[in-house]
This record gives sequence, structure tokens and C-alpha cells, in this order.
Amino acid sequence: MPFPKNNTFGAKKRLKRPLDKETIGFKGYEGQRERLKAVPDWPERIREFVDKLIWDQEV
Repeated sequence: MPFPKNNTFGAKKRLKRPLDKETIGFKGYEGQRERLKAVPDWPERIREFVDKLIWDQEV
């Protein structure tokens, strides 16, 4: 049974901080995409890694 339009019961994201409207993209090595998708919670872990990478650069 499909959800009716304008329902209020949809899935909600529970993130620490709001996401940017622009995406970050890069080309990985062969096979990385499939292996990355097998990692649990990989998008949030990459966001944390990028924050650490930026912080290390600033220090």
C-alpha cells in the first residue's frame, strides 16, 4: 500500500549537522565503490573523515 501524498510518517534523517545542498564527488579506484557500499554507515564515516582531514590541514 503506497503512502498518501503529503504524509507526515516518512523516514527522517537523524544527523549531527545539516547536510550541504552541494555534493562532493570524486573518482575512486576500480572496485572501491562496491566495497565501500558494504561498509556500515559509510556516508557518515566519510563525512567525519573529511572533517578530520580539513582540521589536520588547518593546524
